[in-house]
Amino acid sequence: MLRTPTRFVRVIAYPSMTIFFDKRYCVPRFEMHIVAIAWMFVVVLVCLAEATSPQGTVLGAFFTFVFWGALPLSIVLYVLGTPARRRARLAAAHAAQQAAPLPGAASGPHGNGRGHASGEPLAPEREEA
Repeated sequence: MLRTPTRFVRVIAYPSMTIFFDKRYCVPRFEMHIVAIAWMFVVVLVCLAEATSPQGTVLGAFFTFVFWGALPLSIVLYVLGTPARRRARLAAAHAAQQAAPLPGAASGPHGNGRGHASGEPLAPEREEA
């Protein structure tokens, strides 16, 4: 009867393999770039085959690259990057909001430093001219 080395798997192999599958070590925005790189590799090979073929032309290879590779890939990457751009815009707006001082939170000669303006609690009565 063959026994599996459970101690080896648990002590040595498991902790070292969790590094590769742990989400802390994955960069989400770069996970799908391998698909784009593979697609461009295929498109470049098709373009080379068309350019070196006796029936193909360099102009045909250029249009193949543009209409099979660059244009569709740029559209797909732009659409897939929309959530990341939205998150970045919201994070920048949130950081700007956190950095901006609150109105009436002056500290110094005209404020008490607790977020309220110093002075009389009621507004003065407005006089008509």
